Amino acid sequence: MTTTQTTDRRVQKTEALLRNALAELVREKPYDDIVVKEILHRANVGRSTFYTHFSDKDELLRSCIEEILRPAHGVALEGRKARSPERLLWFSLPVLVHIERHRDSGDTVTGVREGRGLHEHLRHAIAELIESDVRAALRDSHRSETPPAADLLVAWIASTFVMVLDWWLERAPARRAREVDRLFRALVEPSLAAAIE
Repeated sequence: MTTTQTTDRRVQKTEALLRNALAELVREKPYDDIVVKEILHRANVGRSTFYTHFSDKDELLRSCIEEILRPAHGVALEGRKARSPERLLWFSLPVLVHIERHRDSGDTVTGVREGRGLHEHLRHAIAELIESDVRAALRDSHRSETPPAADLLVAWIASTFVMVLDWWLERAPARRAREVDRLFRALVEPSLAAAIE
């Protein structure tokens, strides 16, 4: 094994420890109440090591979200038309299934009021993850009229998703993730198709 491979494995292991520590803490208390010191203690990682990998807990949270979504991204893009709404909404089902899995396994799911800060960070992370795909879809669109601003479309998709997530957790917790995903897509796909196809 080369030195680079050893270093890469150590980096991956440390980042996994930090992500797991944050995930455990989020199930115990509101995200905004968590401080880096608690994450370090839970992960048994030093402060300088933390800051070697992440600038703050928000960047660590984005890493957690990306880790959940990374496997789904490539699969979601296979065989889909470049401008299809499905290609831009690939993130929704993996996030909802992840939340459902933790809820069904008995993990505490942060309440909506306590989770609003977390949901705001989720909205930002989703916006960052889909921005390049949305811009590419708009660029490839052959519509003659002026397309919507990419940043507005990105914000609308991410905000609508978080709104549906809040609704699910607060008002319809008995619904399953796949059903909530269908509801989200029913809300956004028609408008999204009109904008990009």
